Amino acid sequence: MSYLCSWLLFGMIWWLIAFAHGDLDQNSDSFVPCVTSIHSFSSAFLFSIEVQVTIGFGGRMITEECPAAILCLIVQNIVGLVINAIMLGCIFMKTAQAHRRAETLIFSKHAVIAIRDSKLCFMLRVGDLRKSMIISATIKMQVVRKTTTLEGEVVPLNQIDIEMENPVGTNAVFLVSPLIISHVIDKKSPLYEISASDLHHEDLEVVVILEGVVETTGITTQARTSYLAEEILWGQRFVPVVSEEEGRYSVDYSKFGNTVKVATPSCSAKNLDQDGSLLKVKLHDSLTQKDFVRKRTNASIRLKQRNVNQ
Repeated sequence: MSYLCSWLLFGMIWWLIAFAHGDLDQNSDSFVPCVTSIHSFSSAFLFSIEVQVTIGFGGRMITEECPAAILCLIVQNIVGLVINAIMLGCIFMKTAQAHRRAETLIFSKHAVIAIRDSKLCFMLRVGDLRKSMIISATIKMQVVRKTTTLEGEVVPLNQIDIEMENPVGTNAVFLVSPLIISHVIDKKSPLYEISASDLHHEDLEVVVILEGVVETTGITTQARTSYLAEEILWGQRFVPVVSEEEGRYSVDYSKFGNTVKVATPSCSAKNLDQDGSLLKVKLHDSLTQKDFVRKRTNASIRLKQRNVNQ
């Protein structure tokens, strides 16, 4: 519409220039018009299109006769470039809204470590606030910590990939509802030798990366967050947020970050593997007789993730 309006506007200006100069009524061969081959508003409109989109069929051209026509030609070219820039900017803004899409991908404020299916697991919750789906969503987790090699070399930021528990065998997830992402702390895990007492003294950070394709635009979006040692709660699990009401499932996002204390051994996964009877005893130093729910504050979905658009 903006292009059509500009073509009509400058077509009217070219017609007025030709009318004022007398180009519409002159048929003499010696007469020099402002613009050749303009005899009506239709021809002026066609010349306006040719100027702005630089088609240049060659049948109509501007002459040196009218300074006003030269000025109009310059102004129309500048206006055409400005309209092109605005349109390209609008298209870019429309297609580059992946960062806004990533803002609706939320992570729990805290991660938890608890027993799940008789295994010590590291867990976090991820959710999608929009109805539109994230296609081919995948999650990757890494532990960043300071390590020392056998040769004595100190690696200050060693990145170690950790596998998440998925029956499919891949890192793909289907975010139709909030999911609890679980990592089994086994012999391959960098958290294998960490106990509840050691956790708060560890200098580590668990980085979580969620990547997928925006359904509406087809652009890849990425959301990230991380958990420091003090943001990992030992011996707690997440409160269920999905409930069934009248044959329909509903999600209560007010409980998204809430956790409840559960019986969990305070020893490391390595010690659990060495003495499996600890699971039956369910040792946990801070466990009380009554479970309680750890609620987050209203301002608490603290999204630390940074958004990367590709």
